[in-house]
Amino acid sequence: MDTVLIVNFSYVIAAIFFIVGLKLLSHPATAKRGNLVSAVGMFIAVVVTLIRQDILSYEWIAAGIVLGGAIGAWLAKRVEMTEMPELVSLFNGFGGLASLLLGLSSLTISDASDLHVALLVIAYFSILIGGITFSGSIVAWGKLGGTMPSRALIFPGMRWLYALIILGALALVVVVATQPFDMKWFYIAIGLALVFGILATIPIGGADMPVVISLLNSYSGIAATAAGIAIQNNILIVAGLLVGASGIILTQIMCKAMNRSLMNILLSGFSKPIEQGAKIEGEIKALSAEDAFYVLEAAQSVVVIPGYGMAVAQAQHAVKELQSLLEANGAEVAYAIHPVAGRMPGHMNVLLAEADVPYEQLYEMDAINPRMDSFDVAIIIGANDVVNPAAKEMKGSPIYGMPIIEAHRARNVFVLKRSASAGFAGVDNPLFFKDNTRMVFGDAKDTLNTVIREFGD
Repeated sequence: MDTVLIVNFSYVIAAIFFIVGLKLLSHPATAKRGNLVSAVGMFIAVVVTLIRQDILSYEWIAAGIVLGGAIGAWLAKRVEMTEMPELVSLFNGFGGLASLLLGLSSLTISDASDLHVALLVIAYFSILIGGITFSGSIVAWGKLGGTMPSRALIFPGMRWLYALIILGALALVVVVATQPFDMKWFYIAIGLALVFGILATIPIGGADMPVVISLLNSYSGIAATAAGIAIQNNILIVAGLLVGASGIILTQIMCKAMNRSLMNILLSGFSKPIEQGAKIEGEIKALSAEDAFYVLEAAQSVVVIPGYGMAVAQAQHAVKELQSLLEANGAEVAYAIHPVAGRMPGHMNVLLAEADVPYEQLYEMDAINPRMDSFDVAIIIGANDVVNPAAKEMKGSPIYGMPIIEAHRARNVFVLKRSASAGFAGVDNPLFFKDNTRMVFGDAKDTLNTVIREFGD
């Protein structure tokens, strides 16, 4: 049988694995299986490609698999769930860097006379997008991990610098297409891409990082597609298209959930303060965990609204244990999940799935809000911006118009936080001062465990 036919057939099988795996990843109950199926597809694609190109021996292929698998397993065991967004950002960055290097290497496989202008331009775009993805992901990693300020960083003349870099990148396309082959133009493109990736990410506030991660994931797929065309590798094109398309779809879903355009997020973020005169006044009413127990014991319906604070406190297992006790006591328990809760898309879903919370009890914002008046207690665990009534009540607020989980409409609201400070967006929360709200200060996991012990007594 022809070798090319075998390779292409293997690529078709790998593509099927990718598509099936992506479908399985759309539901928490099948996500693990989807990850495994996708990994098998990638294994087939990588091994077949390396054998076809005859660039490594079987021993080196096996060594690469073992080394890569060991590093992946080490990272999976070492990284805490609170650090998962940073890890995802790095993965996006590495994907962009790989596309950059692949596009660059495609220019050295043959003489200039053998390279079509179209392939030169496509290789150029794989380098450009890959560089933007890499440096932008590193900035996102720094913002998420606290190694650099999470707030929007803007300096005078930034937009003019944007414009100059964009014009320079467009001019280079013409140079690459019309001038004799010269690697220096591609090295200049790398520099422009890296600078632009940094400048495009630093003005985005920390509260918008879930959208940024999703967008950078899409960029990495687009870069991979361009690199696949440059080296004429079909499976890389397919994989890149799948990643790019899914990333764009998810980005649009999250923008809709925030009631903001993608351009607004990329160019402004949460950088404007509340307008003068929009003061939040009132008295915070604190409640002990022991007293919160008595209200929960009498409750017939409870909604849990998790946020990044739950991830920090590693409280998801305590939440599940409390859920079981409440249900044994005759109460209905539901979970309200905001699309941008946490630091990456699906962050809360992953945490709750880890604690074996049934997926059927997780409700999206649009499904839970019409029922909010019927809940006896809303327990907010480390969430802030996604339940902030300022989005509905204060026109001067930078989050005004953003759809929120309307926790303030529940009969009783318990906010589990270490302090009454503003959330990641830096916006004060009037929910803390409402008559039906009680602040339960302290570590969320310790607070929940105290309530759990009260149920056991």
